[in-house]
Amino acid sequence: MAQTLAFMALAARASAHDMDLAALSVAGDRNAFGELVRRHGGGVRALLRRMGADPSTADDLAQDAFLAAFEQIAEFRGEGAFAGWVGRIAARLYIRRWRREARMTWGHEAPEEDAGAGLGEAGANAKIDLDEALKRLSAVERLCVSLCYGAGLSHAEAAAALNAPLGTVKSHVKRGLDKLKGALVAEPSPSPQERAYHG
Repeated sequence: MAQTLAFMALAARASAHDMDLAALSVAGDRNAFGELVRRHGGGVRALLRRMGADPSTADDLAQDAFLAAFEQIAEFRGEGAFAGWVGRIAARLYIRRWRREARMTWGHEAPEEDAGAGLGEAGANAKIDLDEALKRLSAVERLCVSLCYGAGLSHAEAAAALNAPLGTVKSHVKRGLDKLKGALVAEPSPSPQERAYHG
């Protein structure tokens, strides 16, 4: 009987809306918050990796973000998605760590790897996913794009969080988006007739 009740409670939590789970968490239900972590942990880690964190750092910061979210859960009002709220907490933690380590400057940086690296024989016609495309951006461009489009910060919020000029952040975002568009829009492969005609 106790196992059946526990299973029913687990099933109810798994189908509950994030707002309901947050309300239960405010009341002290750690299992409800555990369900929020289960649902959104992968997304938070992915956001941090896209911002430039290595996998172990992303795991550590995601854990710290969820601990902070649990402590601040009463502040979550449901005006946006829980995933966005906890993502902003994680982004701010990453920025704090980034500032401490002072790993980058606001000057122009070369991408971490060659723009054509990793495409193999398929060349520019290869299908590229977002994570691979983000690796082609400089560290600063990746951070600015991830803050504005991954964590949902406005340009002004990102500039304030990074303690950088607004125009500089906007420039890095624009340059990063232009590079992403180029990386994600693969040229269609020519048909055999086109190859015969041109070749």
